[in-house]
Amino acid sequence: MSDAILQVTGLQKWFPINQGLLRRHVGDVKAVDGVTLGVGERETVGLVGESGCGKSTAGRTMLKLLEPTGGKIEFEGQDITSLNRKGMVMLRRQMQMIFQDPYNSLNPRHTVGTIVGAPYEIQGITPKGGVKRAVQEIMERVGLNPEHYNRYPNEFSGGQRQRIGIARAVVLRPKVIIADEPVSALDVSIQAQVVNLLEDIQDEFGLSYIVIAHDLSVVRHISDRVAVMYLGHLVELAPADDLYEKPLHPYTTALLSAVPVPDPDSAQRRERILLQGDLPSPSDPPSGCVFRTRCYKAQDRCATEVPLLRELEPGHTVACHFPESGGRTATQAESADVRTA
Repeated sequence: MSDAILQVTGLQKWFPINQGLLRRHVGDVKAVDGVTLGVGERETVGLVGESGCGKSTAGRTMLKLLEPTGGKIEFEGQDITSLNRKGMVMLRRQMQMIFQDPYNSLNPRHTVGTIVGAPYEIQGITPKGGVKRAVQEIMERVGLNPEHYNRYPNEFSGGQRQRIGIARAVVLRPKVIIADEPVSALDVSIQAQVVNLLEDIQDEFGLSYIVIAHDLSVVRHISDRVAVMYLGHLVELAPADDLYEKPLHPYTTALLSAVPVPDPDSAQRRERILLQGDLPSPSDPPSGCVFRTRCYKAQDRCATEVPLLRELEPGHTVACHFPESGGRTATQAESADVRTA
């Protein structure tokens, strides 16, 4: 993506497996293995996949909260892959993260004012009017009472704690925010409020988002493009509407078949695909296509040849040797190879 503000190319994050008294290296957990993805200015890219696919690790590695094993990370055209922690300090003003768990991501010993104001202290910035005033302004902007500046995280609800996390992430007006499951730990009644807050802040501050989630309905609502991950690999990338209406990868088709619809008897209803077998271990992924061991369309070629991401429709890329023809729905899948719920 030529106009991307944040671009990763061939991103890898492997965790070594060491055994024995001498901690001998015997293998690697390939959590992220060759992901290429970019996000443009004011764009929201959704990153989806089942638990264990590597999406959260990918997000943390993009921001260099985890050091990449391989690949390239570029921010505004600058290669930041090899920057050390000291070199990343200035870039932290421009790249922030909203964490999944609003209970564990906030220090219970610090007040809200200290938590939200910490980025100013770390960066050595004194905002006009002082830190307290700036923090209270951003608290009010995210829907918190500025008078609660001296309260502690345990005095707030889950939704309010996530708002504190959002305030901490946006207080320095960054350009890119990676939101890791920002609403999954919240009540359904609160999720829509937080998603709407993220959209409003994006419009106001001109932010770019990468939103990591497993709830496909939330991703569709907030995303311009959606990337699908499986076992550390990117298997499909498309504009949100195209991906939901015409999925080309069998894995995406299976994911979408599990999305509930308001009226089960309507024409929108898709027959549920239950993928066979367990998710393979990222320390010993299948040869060829990593999805082939659970795919209802797998053939001999899938075991020997790694499928490359290729553009089959404008802006719609897929890594599959035998993609769905025109995005067939699950009801059109081969009944002999698919068990229905």
